[in-house]
Order: sequence, then C-alpha cells, then structure tokens
Amino acid sequence: MTLLHTTRVRRRRLGVAAAAAGLLATLLTAGPAAATPDPGDTPAKGTISSEQAAEARSAIKSGEIPGVDEIVHSDNIEHLANIPKDALKGTNSDLAFQGTYAFSGNYDGFRIFDISNPKAPKTVAQVLCPGSQNDISVSGNLLFLSTDSSRSDNSCNSTTQPATEKSSWEGMKIFDISDKSNPRYVAAVETACGSHTHTIVPERRNVYVYVSSYSPNATFPDCQPPHDGISVIKVPRKSPEKSAIVNFPVLFPGEGPDGGGNPGSPTNPGVSKTTGCHDITVLPSKDLAAGACMGDGILFDIEDPEQPKVIDRVQDNVNFAFWHSATFNQKANKVVFTDELGGGGAATCNAEIGPNRGADGIYDIVGKGDRRKLVFRSYFKIDRPQAPTEVCVAHNGSIIPVKGRDLMVQAWYQGGVSVWDFTDSSKPKEIGYFERGPVTLAQVTTAGPWSAYYYNGYIYSNDIAKGLDVLKINDRRTDPAKWVRLDELNVQTQPDYFDRE
Repeated sequence: MTLLHTTRVRRRRLGVAAAAAGLLATLLTAGPAAATPDPGDTPAKGTISSEQAAEARSAIKSGEIPGVDEIVHSDNIEHLANIPKDALKGTNSDLAFQGTYAFSGNYDGFRIFDISNPKAPKTVAQVLCPGSQNDISVSGNLLFLSTDSSRSDNSCNSTTQPATEKSSWEGMKIFDISDKSNPRYVAAVETACGSHTHTIVPERRNVYVYVSSYSPNATFPDCQPPHDGISVIKVPRKSPEKSAIVNFPVLFPGEGPDGGGNPGSPTNPGVSKTTGCHDITVLPSKDLAAGACMGDGILFDIEDPEQPKVIDRVQDNVNFAFWHSATFNQKANKVVFTDELGGGGAATCNAEIGPNRGADGIYDIVGKGDRRKLVFRSYFKIDRPQAPTEVCVAHNGSIIPVKGRDLMVQAWYQGGVSVWDFTDSSKPKEIGYFERGPVTLAQVTTAGPWSAYYYNGYIYSNDIAKGLDVLKINDRRTDPAKWVRLDELNVQTQPDYFDRE
C-alpha cells in the first residue's frame, strides 16, 4: 500500500438529440456481452460518423445540449465545488460517508476527503491500491474495498495476472481507518469470481459483507460455473484479520451448469444471462434486501444475515438488459431498480433507444411477510438530450430523506445528476438536474457521474473523469431533508432516516 501525499448557467429545452445510428438494433440483438456492466480499466471509446458529429455541433449551437465541458443545471441546483483527480488517475467509482469525511473509490485505490466545509473539501489521504473497481464502504474503524480484476496477489503492490492462473487473486480488502490520514491495510478475503460490488450489514460485534460477482468461466480456477449466489463474509470488528467466508447462499437454484437464473440470449434476446448479482441494497431496519442480478431482480429476507432467503423474483425481458442496482423508498414499499443498458459504455439517452430502456424501473412491494411481491409500476429516464458521444445510462443514486415523499438523486454518467420524485409510482418526474456537456465530440467516451448521493444537506457526485462535485439543492420539496443528519452512510446499506436510536 502506498499513501499519496462560477459557471455559466442557461436553461435548455428538453428536446431529444439525434440518436447513434444502429445502436438500438445492436443492443437489442446482442447477447449478454452487450451488457457487460461498468466501464473496464480502459474507458469506452468508439467512433461516430461525420453526420452524427455535425448533428451534435448543431445541437450545441442551438442550445439543445451544452457545449464541450460546459456546466448547466436547473435553477434549484447550486454547484458549490469541484475537486479534480490528483494522484489517483484511474476511473472514479463509488462513495461512502462517515462524520465529516467522504471516501471516494477509484480503480487505482481510494481517496479520503474532509467535507466539514462542503464548499471546500480537502484531501486527507490518497491510497494507491489498484484493483478495479474498488467499490467502497465504511463501518466504524473499518473500510472495505472490492477487487474485481485478476491480480498477482492480495497486496496493494499487485500486478494484473490472468484469471486462468490458479494463483491469481480477487476479493475483499479491509483497512483500518481509525487514523484517517494513515489508513492501514489489515485483512483480505478471496472470493469466487472476485468482488465487483459489496454491501455491508453492520452489527455490534461483526460486520457481514455480501459480495456480488458474476461471469464465471470453466477456464477460471477460482470462478467456476454455476455461480448463482453471493459470498457472505463475517468480519469481527476487533479482529478483522479473522475475517472469513461463512456462506455462499444460492439465490437462483436450478438444474444444470448454469443454475436457475435468467437464461439470457437466445431465449431472451438482449438480456444478460444471470450468473450472479451485480449489486445488493439492504434495509437492516426492515430485515430486507433487494438484489440487482444481471437478468433478474429479487427481494429477500435478511433477518439472519448469514442465511438470506429470497421472497420474490422478477424479470423484464422487454426493456431491461442488465439489472444493475436497487434503492428502497423509506417506507420499504417500493424498490427502484436500474437498467445499465450497454454496460456503461454506450450512448443510450436518445430518441432511438427511447424512454424505457437504460432507465429506472419502479416496483411497488405488495403483500406481507414471505408473500410480498414486486409489482411493476413505471419507468423513469431523463429526457434531457445527450450527444451521440456521451455514454449515458441509469446508474447509482440515493434517497433524499423527506417524510411523506419519495425523492431520489441519481447519477447518469454523462447524463449528469438528476433529482426526481417517484411519490406516485406510476408518474415519476424530474425536479432538478446538473450536468456537463460532452467530454468530446470526436468519439464515444465514458465519463460523468458514477455515483450521486445525498448526505447531510448536500449532494456529492463522483465524476469518473472530472473528480468530486458538491451540489446543493434549494427546493421546497427537498428542503426538509436538510434537517436529517447521519453519522455514517453507505448507500447500499440504507438507514432508517426517521427512526434511529
């Protein structure tokens, strides 16, 4: 481990930009490979036609989309700060929060910010520890980091190594952050197929970690099919070096080498085959979890965190290509699932793709106990136009805690940050936004916010390319949330905002 020491605002009409020619057909007919989730170590790049480039320039000139790197936002959003990347040059990923600190994942490691003054965050530490995608969370004095790229060993000095080699390592890394300026690497646990993302279930003496990973291959010694479950790690708070896997619950039981999840193509063209989960969100106060699992969405009971039990499972083989993430509303009677169409590597916010793909799916939870069901109500997708070079799709977001309303802030890659209302499950609507114009008009590029989360009165956005942005929303619909204060926030471990000890 190595420790490394005012914008023009204009209103825009919400028209639809010209679509990337042929993209819809490609995404609809492709197999699971078309929905490989999240940008890899090399950001997406692809050429566009001269006609598309000309259309994009025309849209900028007319004011339909912002200019290259130009910042625009709704009147109720303020852009308070931007902290560019520094020592860690890789892709920025997820965020976690504790007290007056924000923890920023990066494919090259992680960065800790002091956010006691949200208008001027200060870097406290930068830790070089390559291992994409370095999904991050914190609990007490522990920090958890996911490694989902095959490495030569479990150290922070490791190098890339083929997954076909038995000695290769992927999994969970654990750090002691009792001294925020000097994190200490204290433990590691190897997990099958690595750790693309993880979700913590904190208890007093232990922290349980649900590890999501996927895409097994018969040639990978440590990632064999079927891979139809999640790894559960038990981490003793006082002895993290004793961390170990305590269970691998099968969430998609079935006969044969592929388990029982969504079969994907050719049975369901354009839909990812389910070979594990991409992300899980838990609501410990309700003993509930929601899993976004490639071709399936699931609801499960986590009363016994070592033995999660599936309650219901849904598929959308018409409009969802890759179930990416999940968010409960505060009453735990709704779940928002995201579809990462194109795997975070395609321009999908356009007329050709339309409003129902690469979108959010809003589901009501009806019934009680083990008879609860997920019932689809509607889709939500930003309708602000994006250039054909802009990778744009539904990505990570969080609840904005206001009693009596279901409000959410969400990242859309180069679609920016959206604040939206789904109080009426059937009629969601955007109420605010922030975004930058295209990074370039020359080629398709992965950039923009990976995560956008509400924490203690502010919105924090981790931009893949531009660094940490701090936003403030001033709106009567969201203003009550300013009074809600948390000591810690891992968005995939949703708190009960209004009934805390």
